[in-house]
Amino acid sequence: MRAIRVDRFGGPEVLVAREVPDPEIGPGTVEIAVEAANVMYLEVLVRSGWGLDYFPVVPPYTPGTGVAGTVARVGADVDPAWIGARVVADTGEPNEAGAKLPVGGYAERAVVRAGDLVRVPEGIDPRHALALLHDGPTALALARTAEYRAGQTVLVTAATGGAGSLSVQLARRAGARVIAAARGAAKLDLARRLGAHEVVDYSLPGWADRVRELTGGTGVDTALDGAGSSLGEAAFTTVAEGGRFINYGSAGGRFAEIEPARAREHKVRVFGLFDIKSEVEGEVDDLTRALDLAGSGELAPHIGLTLPLEEAGEAHRALEERRVLGKVLLTP
Repeated sequence: MRAIRVDRFGGPEVLVAREVPDPEIGPGTVEIAVEAANVMYLEVLVRSGWGLDYFPVVPPYTPGTGVAGTVARVGADVDPAWIGARVVADTGEPNEAGAKLPVGGYAERAVVRAGDLVRVPEGIDPRHALALLHDGPTALALARTAEYRAGQTVLVTAATGGAGSLSVQLARRAGARVIAAARGAAKLDLARRLGAHEVVDYSLPGWADRVRELTGGTGVDTALDGAGSSLGEAAFTTVAEGGRFINYGSAGGRFAEIEPARAREHKVRVFGLFDIKSEVEGEVDDLTRALDLAGSGELAPHIGLTLPLEEAGEAHRALEERRVLGKVLLTP
């Protein structure tokens, strides 16, 4: 089968398509004939050699965090009724810290644990289901942490990224006033179409001042920061006293660094990536809920770029250069 291999850490050029042996399936696993593979910024960072303490990936490896496709084979102890089912699933095995390694997705066939399979509901494009696989639960967890409500003002940075674009929709759906921050006219136009009431170009000087102006000088009730780095640190300055700053993204290369003393001084509650409220026990899981919202037309993932598997390097380049509006997928 064809797969993307990374033989050494480096730039997008290290992503090389080649023939590799078909995967082996074991007890409790299934093989998926891949229709589309998810591309996330995490994979870009890991490919460069970042975050090895938490994601100890060792070359050579095949990148990837999730796939959509059809179950082709099942291992021992797996119900054969899965064969032929259209599904989405995470790829990669959990490490000792409990995080899944971002491996195994950029290929014509992927082996996943049967327990990770999720059927794609009738009427939903498998690519849209894949676009929700990780970003849907993330956006719903952000919504729980932010507690969107009518009368609230919410700033969303990286507003046309995977989780950001969904967060714009969820905040608007809850009745909040949404200010979307992104880079360039095309992204700002998409943010408006997603439901943002106001848009701000954060490639321009003074953009944080403009956000405060839009609130009458009081600041936003909540800022969701998917940008990180200096953009996230600027976003923190837009939060009103008593507000919330949710620091979940590192698209700028690192998470925003907010000094606890500064947050206390401004009476702003800061939530990091691991403070985001996860699924509520006993309730429908977040991916199922996201798929239900997509099926009813209340949530629409935006796929901005779909490329052939062999162009994985270009997919990573597009993410690094901030050229993508929405999700990026690869198709074998």
